[in-house]
Amino acid sequence: MDRRDVLKSAALSGLVGSLLAPSLQAVAADNPDSEAAAALKELQKAINELEAAFSSPEWKLRTRQDFAEARRVLLHVLMHGLQCWLEADPSRPFFTPFINQHKKMLGDNPDARYFSAVINDQHSYRISGNLAGATYTSFTLELGADTSGDGIGSTLNDTEFKADEHGNYEIIVSAVEQDGNWLPMTQGASSITSRHYYERENSINNDRLHHIPIDIECLQTTAPRVSPNDSDIAEGIQRVTTFVRGNVITMNAKNSPSWVSRIPNQFTPPIKDDSHTSITYAARDNVYSMAPFVLGPDQALVIRGRFPTCRFSNVVLFNRFLQTLDYEERTVSLNRAQTVLEDDGSFSMIIAHKDPGRPNWLDTEGRPYGIVFWRFQLPKGDIQPLVTEVISLA
Repeated sequence: MDRRDVLKSAALSGLVGSLLAPSLQAVAADNPDSEAAAALKELQKAINELEAAFSSPEWKLRTRQDFAEARRVLLHVLMHGLQCWLEADPSRPFFTPFINQHKKMLGDNPDARYFSAVINDQHSYRISGNLAGATYTSFTLELGADTSGDGIGSTLNDTEFKADEHGNYEIIVSAVEQDGNWLPMTQGASSITSRHYYERENSINNDRLHHIPIDIECLQTTAPRVSPNDSDIAEGIQRVTTFVRGNVITMNAKNSPSWVSRIPNQFTPPIKDDSHTSITYAARDNVYSMAPFVLGPDQALVIRGRFPTCRFSNVVLFNRFLQTLDYEERTVSLNRAQTVLEDDGSFSMIIAHKDPGRPNWLDTEGRPYGIVFWRFQLPKGDIQPLVTEVISLA
């Protein structure tokens, strides 16, 4: 199409708009407060309430940077809500990437890709995909669109389903047991999350060319889709509002799991239990340990320990909103393939504002405080406690 055709099309669209304007005005006059308009106001209200909450004592935000990052995480959660929940139809599901270098929330991971699809427990589904060289692959049913939901339901990992010699697989998600790869449908399931972990020297999320084939389809036949009406669009906006309200959160003593340390620069012993299964978007196969770091300008935190026998493990630095620091241009995480071990197989990692001139440096970006987060996946035996020491680099 050349420039003249484009101009003609633009002129025609303007003409159509002029011709339709009187009838549209009449409709608007008869229905000034549509469901979609009310839902959009509710979303705006939720955003305004969160903005006001950032100044409350519960959030404990103190600096200009704290408030800026609070607004950033709000927008990242809103971004995923719009991408995943706005157009969601459980009878026509689709997988949406949960996180990437520029969409971070809920404890994202440089060494993993996550996908999310909206479903419901009244349907059955077929998931098709390829392992794509992953260290670990799993699927988890989520029982709520927000963190106030009922946690997680059924989980199926790659030790429990079969793939062919090329890594291809199919999984049926249904309430009735199926032959072959079967993920039992949990009552109340509202979405499904896939996890694809990699232990590589180059974190998988810095490999933009790596593709993980994955798809999902509903096994029930449905009538052809019709154009979304006012109610349909309102329901989509309401789902986005629910997701935003449930996932822009602050951690406090009341909602912190047992594996979260309240003491800066010290970890609680990693314990294998089911405490995180009540948390929506948690991973059943992981054991976690988390602690805040607080460091002066010339201080560093040394962490000594030993990786257990497990499928995957890494340590990641977060800001206070559980967003990874900049892993594109800095080393803010280390998996086992990236960690330099001592002669006895143990490790010594160092969290510092500047290069300490020794292996296993985790870069704070100069932040005086943040979060250190450990994952140990399907560990065998006990996990050795993490020993910490604050040292001076002056």
